[in-house]
Amino acid sequence: MNYGFVIDNRACIGCHACSTACKSENEVPLGVYRTWVKYTEAGTYPHTQRHFQVTRCNHCANPPCVRICPTAAMYQRDDGIVEFNGDHCIGCKACMQACPYDAIYIDPETQTAAKCHFCSHRLEVGLEPSCAVVCPTHAIVAGDIDDPTSKISRLLQREKVTVRKPEQGTAPKVFYIEGSDVNLTPGAAGDATDAMMFTDVQTPRVHRQADAPRTTLPVVNNQGVRLRAPQPQGLPAKGPLHMGQRRAAHMVQVGYNAQHKIPWHWPVPAYLVTKGIGAGIFMVVSALFWFELVPFDRLLALTAAIVATVMMLATTALLVYDLEKPQRFLYILLRPQWRSWLTRGAVALIGFSSAAAGWLGLELAASAGLLPESITAYLRTTLMLGGSGLAVFAAIYTAFLFGQAEGRDLWQSALLPIHLLVQAVMMGFATLAVLAPLLPFGADVGGFTSVGLLVLVLVDLAVLGLGEFAMPHASADAARAAHAITHGRYRLHFWLGALGLGHLLPLCLLLAGHGWATAVAGLCTIAGLYLYEYTFVMAPQEVPNS
Repeated sequence: MNYGFVIDNRACIGCHACSTACKSENEVPLGVYRTWVKYTEAGTYPHTQRHFQVTRCNHCANPPCVRICPTAAMYQRDDGIVEFNGDHCIGCKACMQACPYDAIYIDPETQTAAKCHFCSHRLEVGLEPSCAVVCPTHAIVAGDIDDPTSKISRLLQREKVTVRKPEQGTAPKVFYIEGSDVNLTPGAAGDATDAMMFTDVQTPRVHRQADAPRTTLPVVNNQGVRLRAPQPQGLPAKGPLHMGQRRAAHMVQVGYNAQHKIPWHWPVPAYLVTKGIGAGIFMVVSALFWFELVPFDRLLALTAAIVATVMMLATTALLVYDLEKPQRFLYILLRPQWRSWLTRGAVALIGFSSAAAGWLGLELAASAGLLPESITAYLRTTLMLGGSGLAVFAAIYTAFLFGQAEGRDLWQSALLPIHLLVQAVMMGFATLAVLAPLLPFGADVGGFTSVGLLVLVLVDLAVLGLGEFAMPHASADAARAAHAITHGRYRLHFWLGALGLGHLLPLCLLLAGHGWATAVAGLCTIAGLYLYEYTFVMAPQEVPNS
């Protein structure tokens, strides 16, 4: 048994009966949707056409939302339905990032994830999903794809069908007969998706030119930036298409679509910075001692252990704060789903935090004379080596978590683990640079810190400039997010913040090398990294998935 949907666009009239039936049957709150109908207008007046598309969870055969869920709240049944259990959900919103179709939302009443579940409670008593029952034109067909006698199976054998984003490899099971490219491809309408009927999301400003009559009106955003150039009657749109997208018709305008909130905000880039500081200072100080680059300094060891412990506590606090159900945080450990990098990352954070706290306890005990120096030296070496391995894991695991977030193409970078490790080491040197003038470390510490920070800023600049943005991106959505960072909404964060404040200014200060210049360079590097992480986290979430 393998359930799926066929949407016959030849019959759909865009009446929203399926949407309202779904809301009524499943008591879906206002402002969120399990099923919605997307309208897109294509063509130029008077040769225009409206396309409808019933949009919902695709009940993928290879569902990324199931893999990323840390508590198995999102799971796949034996009959192919992707179901959810709100009692297990911690509200991490990772499933929303993993879904390439914007099909999952946070229920404003329960604060847990929810979506279309194929009306499984109706199937269990022999009834069809409510949307299929209520459709006045029988445009929605639900059933068992594996049953050759079922209506849906016969339709799939007879008709040519398309699916949304087949390149994602999720094997979606919502099939469209005569599916329109302008609806199936979220970016087909460019950025002009804010001017829609029935909504107050955006009020387009209208400009007319007396010397050039137009048949379509230009649309600008609320900053006055033109989103789409009007075309004379009968002529197709000219010029390069936005970020490589193929324009499906002369002009394309979304008329109606469901609004989807951005799941992750400032706590996520902040946690990336605090995690990088904690892991980085542990690795840097351990390396200085292990390779005997500086003589052992208990104050330096205590400082590294304290900063690492405090930063990991801050990281945990940010992660818990960002949950919709923070009281369920321990579900990650009590009912773990081990394919999720959220679960693996939680174990990595706990392991590294324990190593940092153990090193801190060891140095405090040694300072109080509670342990012989021979035992202290052995335990210190063990903790530094083991803790450094855990620090590397804690620094880079987020890259694999982002890799599971298949709805955000920019995050699918093979370079990301290396980049996060470079950032962590850079944060270690930056933190030492800030602390060195304030604490009486050994004389060699300041010199190694300045040189190390200078080298790591240069390395990170190379990785950032040559690796992350200079290379072509694997998809149009990834390129669109990168364009938003370098030339769009986040360009000031990137150029002035991440590059200017976080890299160029620290390089100038480090080369000057006078007095407190190294400490200021360290502070600028930390601030610049936050601004970069903010753009990197936010920009891909603004690329539409539906």
